[in-house]
Amino acid sequence: MSAIECHDLTKRFGDVTAVSGLDLSIEEGEVFGFLGPNGAGKSTTINMLLDFTRPTRGSATVLGYDAQSEADAISRRVGVLPEGFGVYERLTGRKHLEFAIETKGGDDDLEVLLARIGLDPDAADRPAGGYSKGMRQRLATGMALAGDPDVLIMDEPSTGLDPTGIREMQALVRSEADRGTTIFFSSHILEHVEAVCDRIGVLNEGELVALDTLEGLRESLGNGATMTVTFAEPVADAADLVSAIDGVENVAVAGRRLEASVIDPTAKATVVTALDGAGATMTDVRIEETSLETMFSRLVGGEVGHPGSQSQPGAPPEATRQPSANAPPVGADE
Repeated sequence: MSAIECHDLTKRFGDVTAVSGLDLSIEEGEVFGFLGPNGAGKSTTINMLLDFTRPTRGSATVLGYDAQSEADAISRRVGVLPEGFGVYERLTGRKHLEFAIETKGGDDDLEVLLARIGLDPDAADRPAGGYSKGMRQRLATGMALAGDPDVLIMDEPSTGLDPTGIREMQALVRSEADRGTTIFFSSHILEHVEAVCDRIGVLNEGELVALDTLEGLRESLGNGATMTVTFAEPVADAADLVSAIDGVENVAVAGRRLEASVIDPTAKATVVTALDGAGATMTDVRIEETSLETMFSRLVGGEVGHPGSQSQPGAPPEATRQPSANAPPVGADE
């Protein structure tokens, strides 16, 4: 059974279409990266999955439950790490987690949960109002994990974390996936998505413009990898030799340096073998895979923006920010 299914999911705010005809299927145990520039409709999609806002048309299910008519059943089995979360200033971190566990009807060991999110037990006994942004993020992650959810929805999970915290967050995502948890990972920080996700969906102006594995996107959009070979001495016929190899394009030679786009991954070894067979002395070989950022820019025609800097034009704030029983609402950036 798919963990999340969307069929023709559409949301309009007046004359503005935030999400248009979204068809999406996410498998159980999958780490799914949801990408898109600011205003693309990512958070609106999440809000429809959680019944924080109702679709104009179409349907969505989470763990087989209808997102509109069975929202309570979904809430018990889904953990949410929203981008725009808040804390109760006077309550300790420990009280926050106890509340989340009780709300979910869970039997979590609180000390184990604190260790999973990297929150020091002494810090857990202090009021959350004095927490740093990174500590608040850890606390919100712990609340999302309360009750051992089957699906974990993470909206900008790396916000406020330092590089060490980001690595720990990525490790936690992989650990939860190993436990069988389905993770819906929405982020504007492309390298974080690249590090943890099995598949990637790209949303642009409310429409899904790409859906594939990272390697699949590279094959269809990335024009392969850039291969750079440096020679001890210039090789007169290097350009002709490499250009004749299947799966290699755009060969350019300047002095002792050759650059080429390698479309077929198997062609990389063929290039090296052919040059060596021709007697070329290679001092360096470098291969740079097409980055997710480059592919993203090709798909959406620009740079990725930071969600949360503005609301979807025409969207009333109350339409995208509804209270949740155990967590603040997902950020209403779209």
